[in-house]
Amino acid sequence: MELFIYIFASLFSVINPLGAVPIFVGLTQDDTKKERQRISLWTAINVFLIMVISFYVGQYVLAFFGISIDALRIAGGFIIVNSGFSLLNRKFSKSRGVNKEVETDAQKRNDIALTPLAIPMLAGPGSISLLIAMYQDYKDEIQNQVIACLAMLAVALVIFLIMRSSHYLDRILGASGIVAISRIIGFIVIAIGIQYIASSVVNIVESINFG
Repeated sequence: MELFIYIFASLFSVINPLGAVPIFVGLTQDDTKKERQRISLWTAINVFLIMVISFYVGQYVLAFFGISIDALRIAGGFIIVNSGFSLLNRKFSKSRGVNKEVETDAQKRNDIALTPLAIPMLAGPGSISLLIAMYQDYKDEIQNQVIACLAMLAVALVIFLIMRSSHYLDRILGASGIVAISRIIGFIVIAIGIQYIASSVVNIVESINFG
């Protein structure tokens, strides 16, 4: 249970679906309630599939490019830290790869569930690098992999519920409420990123000393 909570909390903090609420509202303001529910469902499904693929296939990408797991954790840590600072500074759209050009393109699309909602807005480089690194920790234990997949499924379910209720949440919380929550999450995200960088640096230093 502790592992499930740890993975869920880490993924939820890095993905931060609450910070995506204003963007989702803006992109779906002219859609019907039924259409919003459909977009919410497929966004959650796409995010789940991206997470699972990243978790299991990421190791082969690292091997192909000859990237060490510590190098990935350091790079991913910097991305996660940058995302955390963006949340603290209220730069949600910029940190999620959503700019005016992307928003304009999204308005012209018949389906925005995969892009830009699922990727890069929710399942971005930070969460993908986090999952690739996680697999290295649990690759020898099937039970832990199952727990990780269940945590991903739980995150996807929460994303669906938040996106489905986004217009309601936007009215209840308002911009200030979403900013306040995202700043708290941003602080946690920064801590996660720094932990990844620190642990990887320690591993590299130890390998040099004992190498």
